[in-house]
Amino acid sequence: MTRQEKADRIGQVLDQKFPMPDIPLAHVDPYTLLIAVVLSAQCTDERVNKTTPALFAKASDPAAMVELPVPAIREIIKPCGLSPAKSKNIHALSKQLLERHGGHVPKSFEELEALPGVGHKTASVVMAHAFGVPAFPVDTHIHRLAARWGLSSGRNVEQTERDLKALFPEAEWIKRHLQIIYFGRSYCPARSHDFAKCPICSWAASRARATREKRRAAGARKRS
Repeated sequence: MTRQEKADRIGQVLDQKFPMPDIPLAHVDPYTLLIAVVLSAQCTDERVNKTTPALFAKASDPAAMVELPVPAIREIIKPCGLSPAKSKNIHALSKQLLERHGGHVPKSFEELEALPGVGHKTASVVMAHAFGVPAFPVDTHIHRLAARWGLSSGRNVEQTERDLKALFPEAEWIKRHLQIIYFGRSYCPARSHDFAKCPICSWAASRARATREKRRAAGARKRS
């Protein structure tokens, strides 16, 4: 089976399992989505969604956010982790939105990635889900699954993004990235994964990769 044939079949499975995926981060506009994505770094979406209501009750737009002292932002977002850096970035990017973009979230990758604390993945999520621009955000989970399924070499997230964009039609990019995230959570965990029972790994993952991951997991259990 070629890599393209594999991608096509994986797409069919994803459409069956998650036909209408929606972004798991609660938001009401581009700004609240941007803040939620910044908070989601090394944090679960569930935890972010439990934290943002308190933050947005005090500041749901850039003007209100810059009025909050950084320590106040930090105290609210502590449950999301990395609060010292995230609070400074949220305050700084909000100030930059006011000074350079009239208080609006810009609609270009270049301008988004110039904001404090906003990398390519965060910009991709905002471009896709706030503005509907085709993008394929690749986080560590998608990176892991693309390698596990043989869709990418897995050298780095940049290469994985290029590989996935080449395998799936542009019109499917936004949907596919969400489907892979949901599939990973429901069927394809990083640890203690039963490759034989997985709707995709059972035929897409190579025997060598399955063996390698099992050995790695066994080694991790011994070290712990």
